[in-house]
Amino acid sequence: MSQHIKLKKGLNIPIAGEAVKEVTKTVLPDVVFVKPTDFRGLVPKLVVKEGDRVLAGQPLFVDKARQEICFCAPCSGTVEAIVRGDKRKLLGVRVKADANCEYAQHQPLKVEAADAAKIKQALIERGLWPMIQQRPYGIVANPDATPKSIFVSAMATAPLAADLDFVLGSQVGYIQVAINALAKLTNGGIHLSLDAETFLGSDFHKLTNVIQHTFSGPHPAGNVGVQINHISPINKGETVWTVDLLSLATIGKCLKDGIYDVTRMVAVTGPAAVNPSYVKGIQGMPMSAFAEYVGEKINEDASGVRMISGNVLTGENVGADGFLGFFDNQVTLLSEGDYCEMFGWIKPFRVKKFSFSRTYWSRFCKSKKYNMDTNTNGGVRAFFVSDVYGKVLPMDIYPVYLFKACLAKDIEKMENLGIYEVVEEDVALCEYVCPSKIDIQSIISDGINLMLKEMA
Repeated sequence: MSQHIKLKKGLNIPIAGEAVKEVTKTVLPDVVFVKPTDFRGLVPKLVVKEGDRVLAGQPLFVDKARQEICFCAPCSGTVEAIVRGDKRKLLGVRVKADANCEYAQHQPLKVEAADAAKIKQALIERGLWPMIQQRPYGIVANPDATPKSIFVSAMATAPLAADLDFVLGSQVGYIQVAINALAKLTNGGIHLSLDAETFLGSDFHKLTNVIQHTFSGPHPAGNVGVQINHISPINKGETVWTVDLLSLATIGKCLKDGIYDVTRMVAVTGPAAVNPSYVKGIQGMPMSAFAEYVGEKINEDASGVRMISGNVLTGENVGADGFLGFFDNQVTLLSEGDYCEMFGWIKPFRVKKFSFSRTYWSRFCKSKKYNMDTNTNGGVRAFFVSDVYGKVLPMDIYPVYLFKACLAKDIEKMENLGIYEVVEEDVALCEYVCPSKIDIQSIISDGINLMLKEMA
């Protein structure tokens, strides 16, 4: 019997620009870019050089610490450039794509007959292992570990998130194959979280070999970290794995059909988007493919349009010359807000502005969507104790004290206050409502990096 969990804390940001359920473009990119920086704590080691020919699914680099874990090309082509940064840090591998994609061929795996060792070997050899993330810390899972459980979120509550039923509804069969395979890697089962309001109309509730849970409430109810906190909190010494539905579909297809296919439908969203809709493309595709969707800046004081790979809370500002992230299936377009507003928040009537604190008249327009931009309406201020974070974080932790422990680099307090249970996306709303304009996601990121350094 499924468990229903109702969350009251959180916030659905009423931002305009939701994608209509229509595919308006199919992209065959000239170049793709695979970034080691999409994976926390990864020290990559190249296995290709410029000029090498690769097939889709062939390794480009491996994890230096565990060289059996490889990161593969999303398409066939020629390695065009090895991009490095300061101190020769590897920033990514650029592949000039073929007009017609050729795949590295693998033997289809009969999951029902395979044991855990064989499944794990197949996932590693086919470049699928990086799609499995480990908590604590949100890193690539350790193949030598046995997780307490595996968690999958089948609900998307992030601002303007892609509709999972629309983009993955036809791939439920592949998702089921992946679930059957991963279920053999843990003794605690696979926990699947569904939206309580819509799951009966979704094919995802028909998935078997899972422990179903339903969640209701505002964002971040769809975050897998929040779901873990309410289903089976992580204690010191425990590990759990998480996999998103997009990765499950890729894993299932590779196990069943023998090809590494990272084709995906990408939601083009945001107030600055013209004709927000869906684009069919692949992982690592260039943002230039979305140029025709970039509209005029919404606010006359804005300086241009920001292109984000991901959503407005946790996505990366990659710019017009950037590329789609490894785990992303959403692009958000926002006007750059680097202007000052006379009198600011003390204006009595601000019907075009949204405020979490309900200080504007817009509080009475509950169904209104707003043309938001990136303006922070002020600079960084003193960090003071407030209950504002607790209103949007439905987790059993004390957020203010956790953030301060991270700033103080007090590992013992970080452990006691919940550093094992959070990653950046779980506290993104705290950053959005922060009256002090503090970059809270960076604080948590630095705290996790410290834990990896000191506790590994």
